[in-house]
Amino acid sequence: MDTLRSPSFALTRPLHVGEAHLVVRDLATVSAYYQKVMGLEVVEKSASGAVLGVAGKPLLRLTTAGDVLKAPPTSAGLFHTAFLLPDRKSLAQWLAHAAHAGVPLDGASDHLVSEAIYLSDPEGNGIEIYRDRSPMEWTYHADGTVEMATLPLNLQKLYDSAPKDPWRAMPEGSAIGHIHLQVGNVPEADRFYQGVLGLKKMASYPGASFYAAGQYHHHVAANIWNSRGAKARSGPMSGLADYSLIYQDEALLQQALATLETLEIAVTKTADGHRLSDPWGIGLTLCFRSGQA
Repeated sequence: MDTLRSPSFALTRPLHVGEAHLVVRDLATVSAYYQKVMGLEVVEKSASGAVLGVAGKPLLRLTTAGDVLKAPPTSAGLFHTAFLLPDRKSLAQWLAHAAHAGVPLDGASDHLVSEAIYLSDPEGNGIEIYRDRSPMEWTYHADGTVEMATLPLNLQKLYDSAPKDPWRAMPEGSAIGHIHLQVGNVPEADRFYQGVLGLKKMASYPGASFYAAGQYHHHVAANIWNSRGAKARSGPMSGLADYSLIYQDEALLQQALATLETLEIAVTKTADGHRLSDPWGIGLTLCFRSGQA
């Protein structure tokens, strides 16, 4: 039963991703896509925005305005928002739903640590929907990094394993497992996510780094595959406006805040947490929540 399912490994680490916030040009179309295709439900709604989530838990905030400009594909911002499902059965069930609905897919990969399917929303925002293998099946190296790869995923086999009952909604326990960013420079991303926020680089690909806390494969990734040399985001640009990291280890958060102060990186205290921007103008809120969020 879903109510008895243990939280995903990603969510039990010293930190994890909370919500993502996308600025869109056509709120109704994009919101309907995340509801009908991805299975999110409306948590809050207004004329200029909507909050979507799972079982009342907010995961994705969509907002719009009359002056929003479409972000160039080479700009810094979102590569994909990665929705983590609780198990392989749920991923297979979603795949069957997508196939029956004729949803176009961008690709699918076996990453050794996970099985992932890729697609894009109506405004080109990347999406990953995935399930993790058990960490007991992962291969860790002596330096604490984890073995990852990009291998073909047998979609037919996954589809054939789907239960007969139809997909109705993203199941309870689903979350944003990680967020993958487009940045202008990987060494600068390393300095920020490792040196400032205190994450560990868990894996490297040509042009990309993968960062996490607590031996997860990655909570945040950054690449330059489309965005080498990209400058900071500015103005009313579509795409990823900001996202949140939920710290469950207060010492780790305080260490990050101290480093931010030492480096004189501007941080604003809000009702939700500590808000700042990364080197490419992507907003980030650091929040503390004790226990499982």
